[in-house]
Amino acid sequence: MKVLVVGATGGSGRAAVTELVSRGHDVTALSRHASSLPGVRGIDGDATDAATVDRLVQGKDVVVVTLGISESAVRVRLRGPSGTPLDIRSRGTRTVLAAMRRHGVRRVVVQTSYGTGPTSVGLPLVNRLIFALLLRPQIADTERQGVELRASGLDWVEVQPVTLTDEPWAGAPTTSTDGAIEGTKVSRAQVGWFLAEAVQDATLTGRTVSVSAGAAVPVTV
Repeated sequence: MKVLVVGATGGSGRAAVTELVSRGHDVTALSRHASSLPGVRGIDGDATDAATVDRLVQGKDVVVVTLGISESAVRVRLRGPSGTPLDIRSRGTRTVLAAMRRHGVRRVVVQTSYGTGPTSVGLPLVNRLIFALLLRPQIADTERQGVELRASGLDWVEVQPVTLTDEPWAGAPTTSTDGAIEGTKVSRAQVGWFLAEAVQDATLTGRTVSVSAGAAVPVTV
Protein backbone atom coordinates (compact mmCIF):
# COMPACT_ATOMS: atom_id res chain seq x y z
CA MET A 1 0.00 0.00 0.00
CA LYS A 2 0.94 3.64 -0.31
CA VAL A 3 1.43 4.84 3.26
CA LEU A 4 2.14 8.33 4.61
CA VAL A 5 3.76 8.47 8.07
CA VAL A 6 3.38 11.85 9.78
CA GLY A 7 5.86 12.44 12.60
CA ALA A 8 8.22 9.93 11.03
CA THR A 9 11.49 10.69 12.85
CA GLY A 10 10.29 10.25 16.42
CA GLY A 11 11.03 6.93 18.07
CA SER A 12 7.76 5.18 17.26
CA GLY A 13 7.45 6.86 13.86
CA ARG A 14 10.93 5.78 12.81
CA ALA A 15 10.24 2.22 13.98
CA ALA A 16 6.95 2.19 12.06
CA VAL A 17 8.67 3.41 8.88
CA THR A 18 11.28 0.65 9.16
CA GLU A 19 8.63 -2.02 9.68
CA LEU A 20 6.40 -0.76 6.88
CA VAL A 21 9.31 -0.73 4.43
CA SER A 22 10.29 -4.26 5.48
CA ARG A 23 6.75 -5.39 4.61
CA GLY A 24 6.99 -3.96 1.12
CA HIS A 25 4.81 -0.88 1.48
CA ASP A 26 5.51 2.31 -0.49
CA VAL A 27 6.27 4.78 2.33
CA THR A 28 6.32 8.57 2.31
CA ALA A 29 7.59 10.16 5.52
CA LEU A 30 6.80 13.66 6.81
CA SER A 31 8.63 15.38 9.66
CA ARG A 32 11.04 18.24 10.14
CA HIS A 33 13.99 15.94 9.34
CA ALA A 34 12.38 13.18 7.27
CA SER A 35 14.89 13.50 4.43
CA SER A 36 17.42 11.75 6.70
CA LEU A 37 15.43 8.50 6.61
CA PRO A 38 16.78 5.81 4.26
CA GLY A 39 14.65 3.83 1.85
CA VAL A 40 11.64 6.14 1.77
CA ARG A 41 10.46 9.38 0.21
CA GLY A 42 11.32 11.74 3.07
CA ILE A 43 9.74 15.19 3.09
CA ASP A 44 11.02 17.83 5.52
CA GLY A 45 7.97 19.77 6.62
CA ASP A 46 5.42 20.72 9.26
CA ALA A 47 2.43 18.51 10.05
CA THR A 48 0.33 21.61 10.71
CA ASP A 49 1.03 23.06 7.24
CA ALA A 50 -2.23 22.34 5.42
CA ALA A 51 -0.77 22.77 1.93
CA THR A 52 2.09 20.31 2.55
CA VAL A 53 -0.14 17.74 4.23
CA ASP A 54 -2.80 18.04 1.52
CA ARG A 55 -0.24 17.38 -1.21
CA LEU A 56 1.19 14.32 0.55
CA VAL A 57 -2.13 12.77 1.56
CA GLN A 58 -3.43 12.78 -2.01
CA GLY A 59 -3.18 9.32 -3.57
CA LYS A 60 -2.32 7.46 -0.37
CA ASP A 61 -4.09 4.35 0.89
CA VAL A 62 -3.34 4.82 4.59
CA VAL A 63 -1.98 7.56 6.86
CA VAL A 64 -0.11 6.84 10.10
CA VAL A 65 0.22 9.67 12.65
CA THR A 66 2.90 9.49 15.38
CA LEU A 67 3.17 13.12 16.41
CA GLY A 68 4.69 14.22 19.72
CA ILE A 69 7.25 16.38 21.49
CA SER A 70 10.71 14.83 21.81
CA GLU A 71 12.06 17.33 24.35
CA SER A 72 12.40 16.67 28.07
CA ALA A 73 9.01 16.54 29.80
CA VAL A 74 10.41 18.63 32.67
CA ARG A 75 11.58 21.35 30.29
CA VAL A 76 8.27 21.36 28.44
CA ARG A 77 6.31 21.63 31.70
CA LEU A 78 8.42 24.46 33.11
CA ARG A 79 9.28 26.47 30.00
CA GLY A 80 7.27 25.06 27.12
CA PRO A 81 8.73 23.33 24.05
CA SER A 82 11.43 25.17 22.14
CA GLY A 83 10.82 23.88 18.63
CA THR A 84 7.47 22.09 18.52
CA PRO A 85 4.01 23.58 19.16
CA LEU A 86 2.49 22.38 22.42
CA ASP A 87 -0.67 21.40 20.53
CA ILE A 88 1.17 19.50 17.78
CA ARG A 89 -0.77 16.27 18.38
CA SER A 90 -4.26 17.68 18.05
CA ARG A 91 -3.49 20.37 15.47
CA GLY A 92 -1.39 18.09 13.28
CA THR A 93 -3.95 15.30 13.46
CA ARG A 94 -6.77 17.73 12.64
CA THR A 95 -4.83 18.89 9.58
CA VAL A 96 -4.29 15.30 8.42
CA LEU A 97 -7.92 14.29 8.93
CA ALA A 98 -9.17 17.29 6.97
CA ALA A 99 -6.87 16.46 4.05
CA MET A 100 -7.97 12.82 4.11
CA ARG A 101 -11.63 13.80 3.89
CA ARG A 102 -10.88 16.14 0.98
CA HIS A 103 -9.11 13.41 -0.98
CA GLY A 104 -11.28 10.45 -0.01
CA VAL A 105 -8.52 8.64 1.88
CA ARG A 106 -10.29 6.49 4.47
CA ARG A 107 -7.83 4.59 6.67
CA VAL A 108 -5.86 6.33 9.40
CA VAL A 109 -3.81 4.91 12.29
CA VAL A 110 -3.02 7.38 15.07
CA GLN A 111 -0.78 6.87 18.10
CA THR A 112 -2.14 8.58 21.22
CA SER A 113 -1.39 7.50 24.80
CA TYR A 114 -2.69 4.86 27.19
CA GLY A 115 -4.65 6.50 29.97
CA THR A 116 -6.43 8.99 27.73
CA GLY A 117 -9.91 8.73 26.27
CA PRO A 118 -11.38 5.20 26.53
CA THR A 119 -8.52 3.85 28.69
CA SER A 120 -8.44 6.65 31.28
CA VAL A 121 -10.06 4.37 33.88
CA GLY A 122 -7.21 1.85 33.66
CA LEU A 123 -4.33 4.22 34.39
CA PRO A 124 -2.33 3.26 37.53
CA LEU A 125 -2.20 5.83 40.33
CA VAL A 126 1.48 6.68 39.87
CA ASN A 127 0.87 7.40 36.20
CA ARG A 128 -2.13 9.56 37.08
CA LEU A 129 0.15 11.65 39.27
CA ILE A 130 2.74 11.97 36.49
CA PHE A 131 0.03 13.00 34.04
CA ALA A 132 -1.35 15.59 36.45
CA LEU A 133 1.92 17.09 37.68
CA LEU A 134 4.38 16.73 34.81
CA LEU A 135 2.52 16.02 31.58
CA ARG A 136 -0.75 17.90 32.02
CA PRO A 137 -0.53 20.14 28.91
CA GLN A 138 0.63 17.31 26.67
CA ILE A 139 -2.01 14.92 27.99
CA ALA A 140 -4.71 17.54 27.48
CA ASP A 141 -3.59 17.89 23.86
CA THR A 142 -3.57 14.11 23.44
CA GLU A 143 -7.14 13.98 24.76
CA ARG A 144 -8.16 16.52 22.12
CA GLN A 145 -6.32 14.49 19.48
CA GLY A 146 -8.26 11.36 20.40
CA VAL A 147 -11.59 13.19 20.31
CA GLU A 148 -10.78 14.54 16.83
CA LEU A 149 -9.88 11.04 15.62
CA ARG A 150 -12.88 9.20 17.03
CA ALA A 151 -15.26 11.82 15.60
CA SER A 152 -13.56 11.91 12.18
CA GLY A 153 -15.97 9.62 10.34
CA LEU A 154 -12.96 7.84 8.82
CA ASP A 155 -11.77 4.24 9.16
CA TRP A 156 -9.61 4.97 12.19
CA VAL A 157 -7.48 2.92 14.56
CA GLU A 158 -6.26 4.54 17.79
CA VAL A 159 -3.05 2.98 19.14
CA GLN A 160 -2.38 3.66 22.83
CA PRO A 161 1.01 2.50 24.09
CA VAL A 162 1.92 2.64 27.76
CA THR A 163 5.18 4.39 28.75
CA LEU A 164 7.65 4.20 25.87
CA THR A 165 11.24 2.97 26.19
CA ASP A 166 14.20 2.53 23.86
CA GLU A 167 14.66 -1.14 24.75
CA PRO A 168 15.50 -3.45 21.84
CA TRP A 169 12.90 -5.62 20.12
CA ALA A 170 11.59 -8.23 22.54
CA GLY A 171 8.90 -9.91 20.48
CA ALA A 172 5.39 -8.89 19.58
CA PRO A 173 3.71 -6.71 22.25
CA THR A 174 0.49 -7.40 24.09
CA THR A 175 -2.46 -5.66 22.45
CA SER A 176 -5.99 -5.31 23.70
CA THR A 177 -9.19 -3.55 22.68
CA ASP A 178 -10.66 -3.68 26.19
CA GLY A 179 -7.98 -1.78 28.10
CA ALA A 180 -5.97 -4.80 29.28
CA ILE A 181 -2.24 -4.20 29.76
CA GLU A 182 0.78 -6.06 31.11
CA GLY A 183 3.08 -3.66 32.91
CA THR A 184 3.44 0.04 32.22
CA LYS A 185 6.29 0.04 29.68
CA VAL A 186 6.69 -0.95 26.05
CA SER A 187 9.50 -0.39 23.56
CA ARG A 188 9.19 1.97 20.62
CA ALA A 189 10.28 -0.91 18.40
CA GLN A 190 7.26 -2.93 19.54
CA VAL A 191 4.93 0.02 19.00
CA GLY A 192 6.31 0.59 15.51
CA TRP A 193 5.68 -3.06 14.71
CA PHE A 194 2.08 -2.79 15.85
CA LEU A 195 1.48 0.44 13.94
CA ALA A 196 2.42 -1.48 10.80
CA GLU A 197 0.07 -4.29 11.84
CA ALA A 198 -2.77 -1.80 12.28
CA VAL A 199 -2.20 -0.47 8.76
CA GLN A 200 -3.06 -3.93 7.41
CA ASP A 201 -5.63 -5.29 9.89
CA ALA A 202 -9.15 -4.23 8.92
CA THR A 203 -10.63 -5.89 12.03
CA LEU A 204 -9.16 -3.06 14.14
CA THR A 205 -11.15 -0.34 12.39
CA GLY A 206 -12.97 1.88 14.87
CA ARG A 207 -11.09 0.40 17.84
CA THR A 208 -8.81 1.85 20.50
CA VAL A 209 -5.96 -0.60 21.06
CA SER A 210 -3.79 -0.71 24.19
CA VAL A 211 -0.18 -1.75 23.57
CA SER A 212 2.12 -3.05 26.31
CA ALA A 213 4.76 -5.74 26.77
CA GLY A 214 4.15 -9.33 27.85
CA ALA A 215 0.94 -11.26 28.42
CA ALA A 216 -2.26 -9.31 28.95
CA VAL A 217 -4.00 -9.03 32.32
CA PRO A 218 -7.44 -7.51 32.94
CA VAL A 219 -7.68 -3.93 34.13
CA THR A 220 -9.46 -3.47 37.47
CA VAL A 221 -11.89 -0.57 37.30
